[in-house]
Amino acid sequence: MSITTKATIANFGGRLLKLSHPSKVTNCEMNFNLYLPPQATSDPLHKVPVLIWLSGLTCTGDNCSEKGFFQHGASEKGIAILYPDTSPRGLKIQGEDDSWDFGTGAGFYIDATKEPWTKGYNMYSYITKELPEVVFSNFKQLDSERVSISGHSMGGHGALTLFLRNPGKYKSCSAFAPIANPINCPWGQKAFKGYFGEDNTEKWKEHDATELVKKWKGPLNLLIDVGTGDNFYKQGQLLPENFVKAAKEAGVDKDIMLRFQPDYDHSYFTMSSFADDHITYAARYLLAGGI
Repeated sequence: MSITTKATIANFGGRLLKLSHPSKVTNCEMNFNLYLPPQATSDPLHKVPVLIWLSGLTCTGDNCSEKGFFQHGASEKGIAILYPDTSPRGLKIQGEDDSWDFGTGAGFYIDATKEPWTKGYNMYSYITKELPEVVFSNFKQLDSERVSISGHSMGGHGALTLFLRNPGKYKSCSAFAPIANPINCPWGQKAFKGYFGEDNTEKWKEHDATELVKKWKGPLNLLIDVGTGDNFYKQGQLLPENFVKAAKEAGVDKDIMLRFQPDYDHSYFTMSSFADDHITYAARYLLAGGI
């Protein structure tokens, strides 16, 4: 499980690492970013918790690490941040580069069941299994027992669905402008038709947060921020109200914080404005033993 270090950047007292590794799950070289807070770099024996950040359509692991300002709060709290890529790259699958919302940069954090996408579009297994194994085996100062997850847009969808599909795996979950009901929005329908097949609707539901929350048992603590100036929210791509309605009907909505931020849009200006809130939220669980 070798890792190549491409760059080391001083940042908020810690180190932002630009890394890559060969992936058997996606069948290509995968790039990712890892932020090590000062607590992890000053004492290699001191274990720090990890927040996994899942990015949105067209993004790489670079976008949020360079524009989201999550490292500011993470350095103060002593939390490492793992920034994966959003899809395999360079697989030479016909059609993977034809549009910005499917294929390259749009892996949707699922394992494809429809050919030819099964060749490497297995981002669910990559994020939940392979990448953590690679990272924790190479960075002993990271605590594999204390992991939270967050994300934006497609990555918000990923954070919610990975959290809901794996009870107990992550200490907390938060999201910015998540695609919260993909089976009922154009982005999700396009992706699921392509990766799962048009008739495989039961598989669609397995990766839809609004469907998954209907089956959740016990307390459910979530922080979700959506900007009222977000054009994708206005276009019906996000549908956070559907998610909260389903949670309410399941009786698990009490601790879901859905915050509508006046005038904020879908960009990194919004994420950077509320990044510290989401780090503080994650720290509440990561530094206190979890839910």
